[in-house]
Amino acid sequence: MLEPTDETFMDVALREAATARDADEVPIGCCIVRDGRVIARAHNQRETLHDPTAHAEMIAIIQAAEALGDWRLLGTTLYVTLEPCPMCAGAIVLARIPRVVFGVRDPKAGAVRTLYQILEDDRLNHRVLVAEGVRSDQCRAALQEFFQAKRAAGEK
Repeated sequence: MLEPTDETFMDVALREAATARDADEVPIGCCIVRDGRVIARAHNQRETLHDPTAHAEMIAIIQAAEALGDWRLLGTTLYVTLEPCPMCAGAIVLARIPRVVFGVRDPKAGAVRTLYQILEDDRLNHRVLVAEGVRSDQCRAALQEFFQAKRAAGEK
C-alpha cells in the first residue's frame, strides 16, 4: 500500500468542499490527520447552522479535539482547500497544530500568507509549519465555479 501524501489528504478536503457546495455553502473543506489517519473532516456550514464561526477549520478542530480527548492537537496536520482566515488561523495556533497545508491563497481574508502571517508570527507562543499550493488548481476551480454559478443566478 502506498504511503499517504499531502495530495491524498487534500483530496479528502476537496470531497468535503464538494459536500459544502452541494449544501449551497461556499465550497471549503478541511481534514485533520494524525499518524497517517484522518481524525476529523468538515466543510463550511455557516449558512446551514446560521453561525458565522462555522468554518470548515473550526468544525474540524472541535472534532479532532474530541477524537483525541485533548485541546492540544499535537502531532497533527490540518489540510484545507482555502487559506485560513484570521479566526481560523488563531484557532490553529491555540490548538497547537504543528502543520497546515492549504490549497489556494485568499486575497480577501487570508491570514497565513496573504494579508497576515499569523501562523508564523514570532510574537505568538506557537508557530506552525505551512505548505501551500497542494491541489491548487482543483481548490481554485471549486471556488470559481461556485461563485460563477451564484453570479449567473443573480445571487452574489
